[in-house]
Amino acid sequence: MRELTITRAIGRRDECPFCHVDLYCCLNCRFYDPAAPKQCREPAAELVKDKNRANYCDYFSFAESGTTGAHGGTAENSRKALEDLFKKK
Repeated sequence: MRELTITRAIGRRDECPFCHVDLYCCLNCRFYDPAAPKQCREPAAELVKDKNRANYCDYFSFAESGTTGAHGGTAENSRKALEDLFKKK
């Protein structure tokens, strides 16, 4: 996995220069949450069925590094946080 540095607003047709997947998609948005209704924390957003493809959502905001995303979610970080929480002292 490579790190992508974003220096400008992401457009609907922008792709990753390394793997050529869409960047303007739900899985890369800061509002994406698999546990939320419509898998989005933005209540006014319309349902997007294909979360890994480019769309026209007006609420898209590129997720900060370390948040859930299309190519490297935080399952490992979440698991570690839970283990630390329930660790016997």
